[in-house]
Amino acid sequence: MRSDRHIKKKHRRRLWSVGLIMLFLLIGALSLYSYFQYQAGLKDSQEESGQPKVEYTFNGDRDKNGHTNILLLGSDARGEENSRADTIMIASYNPGKGTYKLASIMRDTYVSIPGHGENKINTALAFGGPDLLRQTIKENFDVDLQYYGIVDFQGFVRLIDTAFPHGVEVDVEKSMSKNIGVKLEPGIQKLDGEHLLGYVRFRQDAVGDFGRVERQQKVMKELGKQLASVQTLPKLPKLIGVVTPFVNTNMDTGDILYMARGFISEEGRSVQTLRIPVENSFQNQRISGVGAVLAIDVETNRQALNEFLVK
Repeated sequence: MRSDRHIKKKHRRRLWSVGLIMLFLLIGALSLYSYFQYQAGLKDSQEESGQPKVEYTFNGDRDKNGHTNILLLGSDARGEENSRADTIMIASYNPGKGTYKLASIMRDTYVSIPGHGENKINTALAFGGPDLLRQTIKENFDVDLQYYGIVDFQGFVRLIDTAFPHGVEVDVEKSMSKNIGVKLEPGIQKLDGEHLLGYVRFRQDAVGDFGRVERQQKVMKELGKQLASVQTLPKLPKLIGVVTPFVNTNMDTGDILYMARGFISEEGRSVQTLRIPVENSFQNQRISGVGAVLAIDVETNRQALNEFLVK
């Protein structure tokens, strides 16, 4: 009897050992796959980007509520250090609730910029890089930002074309062509990266930048829906490799993979959005030496942004 028990225990130990070996082999194979896919995407984009990355200091702080807040900036500066931000967004991830939120700050929002007086918020990037823009958002809206990411528009095009080789379905609401480099006609259609970029950058109509921000959020939500699927997971390392040469960020690849995997692992996950300034909290004004601005009620917008990120 004792001998039988000994044999069974030895057999169980052997099964555990085999199982652990198989698990390690699987993890190793997945790691190798991810590495080679990342390198493949990186190689595809490195030659095309061809721009040296400016090194920025960013003294970001972790959000007091435990969220991960990222300052996302869109730029077509092509390596120029003193360029204004074309697109300003705050991407917020709540690890406790598993929620993802996106707040757009309109670039003509008139705010106090530390050390530079009052000006359009997008000028903060030109005055002092992403850290001054971080300080500006903290001073005016009391939101802490831990990371930043400046995305070259060409990186957006490459990401779309790699993730969605057949295009992204969008309902284009009107004819668009002025100052976007492409021509778009109304109707539901699948857009490649270049045409989708034109769609989100168009602002030559009666609603101007308001329509542009609305389209940006519409597309980001749609991309979120289409990316959030199990089928996208195997593509993730390559997608990150593809955009890496076009993104200037203080986030490491591991952080990006962690948050991206968390997002796309659940089908149907939604992205909540907000626009700053919120409705009925601003006036259109013209400031001498600055131009047309959105003069905002700072307290109303500070409260709206904080409530949106926390709830």
